[in-house]
Amino acid sequence: MTTALVLVDLMPRLLDLPVAPHTGADVLDRSLRLAEAFRTAGRPVVLIRVDRPNVAEQPPGSGFAEGLVRPGDVTVVKRSIGAFATTDLDARLKELGATTLVFGGLMTTMGVESTARVAADLDYELVFVEDAMAAPTAEEHDVAVRVILPRFGEVVTSADYLQP
Repeated sequence: MTTALVLVDLMPRLLDLPVAPHTGADVLDRSLRLAEAFRTAGRPVVLIRVDRPNVAEQPPGSGFAEGLVRPGDVTVVKRSIGAFATTDLDARLKELGATTLVFGGLMTTMGVESTARVAADLDYELVFVEDAMAAPTAEEHDVAVRVILPRFGEVVTSADYLQP
């Protein structure tokens, strides 16, 4: 039984979009610090990104953000909004012994929420790091973290995991 950090769609082409209430740079910075804290504690880090289906070539900036992936991390490439439908994510999490998933990434109301909804159906315990996520608008993010996501798990800040 372990807790895994799950970071969704931290890709340059998405991090460079105008997102709110936290900038892509702030989300990435907090996510990098969370990942390092999880690695230091011996907890798994799972990194998920999306490839657009049915295109000959992915748009520039479709890889993981620079410095995000480290040896020992689990990387998953999805071809849908949520990460479970088109991947072996559930099997990989089970191999890790993960029972609790701590989410961050982009977009709060798309990749993160879609993945989390299925994770809840699969009986994972869920935690959402509010300031390590962002959405196209602050209003969307706010509704998600105040109304929707608390129905599936606990909403915390990065400080909860980064305390000295």
